[in-house]
Amino acid sequence: MLAIVCPGQGSQTPGFLRPWLELPDFRSRMTWLSACAGMDLVHYGTEADAPTIKDTAVAQPLIVASGLVSLLALFEHPVEGFRSVSAGAGHSVGEITAAAAAGVLTAEQAMVFVRERGAGMADAAAVTPTGMSAVMGGEQSEVVAHLEAKGLTPANMNGAGQIVAAGTLEQLEDLKADPPAKARVVPLPVAGAFHTEHMAPALDRLSAFAGAISTHDPRIPLVSNKDGLVVHDGTKVLKRLVTQVSNPVRWDLTMETFKAMGVTGLIEIPPAGTLVGLAKRAMPGVETLAVKTPDDLDAAHRMVREHGVLEDDIEPAWRLVIAPAKGTITRAPLAEGDTIRPGETIGQVVTARDAYNAVAPHGGRIIEWLVEDEDPVSPGQPLVRLHPAGA
Repeated sequence: MLAIVCPGQGSQTPGFLRPWLELPDFRSRMTWLSACAGMDLVHYGTEADAPTIKDTAVAQPLIVASGLVSLLALFEHPVEGFRSVSAGAGHSVGEITAAAAAGVLTAEQAMVFVRERGAGMADAAAVTPTGMSAVMGGEQSEVVAHLEAKGLTPANMNGAGQIVAAGTLEQLEDLKADPPAKARVVPLPVAGAFHTEHMAPALDRLSAFAGAISTHDPRIPLVSNKDGLVVHDGTKVLKRLVTQVSNPVRWDLTMETFKAMGVTGLIEIPPAGTLVGLAKRAMPGVETLAVKTPDDLDAAHRMVREHGVLEDDIEPAWRLVIAPAKGTITRAPLAEGDTIRPGETIGQVVTARDAYNAVAPHGGRIIEWLVEDEDPVSPGQPLVRLHPAGA
């Protein structure tokens, strides 16, 4: 099973787009998305210096556009990606890239949304001098308690012994001087305390735009970085993109979901490197690849062939409906042999705080239930096997 992941802010480096412009149509596609973003992204990705592309209003559109255009080099025909990719996810702003790649948003919608996201978060960051620092090592619960005692937010829970703290510059200086036990603190080149209450002013701006955006349900399982849930509803994906600006990122839970789904290969699209580094430590046994330049495309195409689950024009013998969350399954009153429609709810996964519908993305006849009523389930766990005939 193949997962495609999309990096977030801080992954960009000066000139990272330069080798990609040698590919046919790459420049023209970036120029088109530049028009949607209202800025020259080709310039920012090739000629601009590090302080310039650190600017949130520049960095976020640059990262999303670069990811979307490079995906066309990986999958020239999007339907090939939909057929071979088993899961997708993005870290922070990369979740917009993942949503567009999964068909929830168009590329143009994604660029307008990220333009407003970047501008709104930059404005929010200008209110109070804030930033972020990576805390490497230490015991997770002790690190979180240490951060909260200093008024900091664990804004990114990245797994593999990495937590990103966010808050005012004074709070971060205090943390650097007094780190958690057995941990070191590394300041990050980001211009704000993202995924904290400091970003709340950007929520109203994004909510207003989201009300005018039409969506489609994801064409592949899309794993949310909020809690590791598999989200099947396009409107819910968009809602999570809005609230994400002030919610912590739980990339550790995203990787746990990948493991529960049985992912065997993980490809990170440009500007790549960060997420593969986390996966190498947290997902042992999974083949990983950071696609940094076009020279990496041959290896990426090989991974797609070896790890992708291709569907040809012949109708598959059966399909699975998977659990969206970790919890207890309450089955709908459906028996083996019953026929269900695409989008029909086959049960609910009940957690300690909420309940999530388990939705069948494809219709068909129930061959067998793979869980009993009230069984504990994990995100990505198969619940029902369907025969597509008669859907």
